Amino acid sequence: MWRRHLLPTAAVGILAAVAMSMDVGAAQAATGTAQSAQSAKGTGHFSHPTRITSRWFPLQPGTQFTYDGTVTDATGSHKHRVIFTVTDVVKVINGVKTRAIWDQDINDGELTEAELAFFAQDDAGNVWTMGEYPEEYDAGRFAGAPSTWISGVAKATAGILVPGHPVPGTPSFVQGRAPSIAFYDIGKVVRDEVRICVKAGCYCHAVVVDESSPTAPEHGHQQKYYAPGVGLVDILANSGDAREDLQLTSVRHLDGKALDAAAAAALRLDRRAYRYAAAMFRKTAHAYRERR
Repeated sequence: MWRRHLLPTAAVGILAAVAMSMDVGAAQAATGTAQSAQSAKGTGHFSHPTRITSRWFPLQPGTQFTYDGTVTDATGSHKHRVIFTVTDVVKVINGVKTRAIWDQDINDGELTEAELAFFAQDDAGNVWTMGEYPEEYDAGRFAGAPSTWISGVAKATAGILVPGHPVPGTPSFVQGRAPSIAFYDIGKVVRDEVRICVKAGCYCHAVVVDESSPTAPEHGHQQKYYAPGVGLVDILANSGDAREDLQLTSVRHLDGKALDAAAAAALRLDRRAYRYAAAMFRKTAHAYRERR
């Protein structure tokens, strides 16, 4: 769901080091902040990185979002469900402690991808995408994890998924780059104060972020709607060779037993990553549960 053009066809879907190569200036301009460029290893910018309280993308451990819709590609239209679970698992990536999300992509009733996505929030309220480990499955069998990327490894750099202070008309911002897998996405805030109705309900004052890839224009544009206090509620594909349309259908809060199960699944994926994506993960410490 985060990297539109890197997921398998039936499952199209998401701070750098001192020498980060991403366009930090453009990213910061989009946030409306005046902070200077600083590495993820610096102090002050990520005081509480796993406390993701963003108005536009809050990630409270134990929250589970379900999205339903379709993916349309050369083979036709497929029913698509994404179950996005915020765990209490954390992992240090490029010097920053990140929050691990367990993301399941289900297409035509079959699990086609299970992913760990890592996020962190800086002191200005920007939510950063720090890396992803997406396992792909074919007919229920593991088919590899070729789209893995980790900030700080193989010249990959983190990016802002959602600005803390989104303002239409501000410059585009980099959402992440990983040259080794040809991943490069940018976002741009195009609208605000939008009223949007989806299966889960109606929301006011939403902002809209347009996403695209400068190096792969054939993948088109995707617009994501973020509702205040809720997060991502709608995804619409305006163009592209594989088009994903999803909307939020439910939000639930897991009990202790269910959260334990989600954490176990996330930790299991993290362990598998050291086997199936060793080149990316071997320089990182293992994930662990963040006890409160």
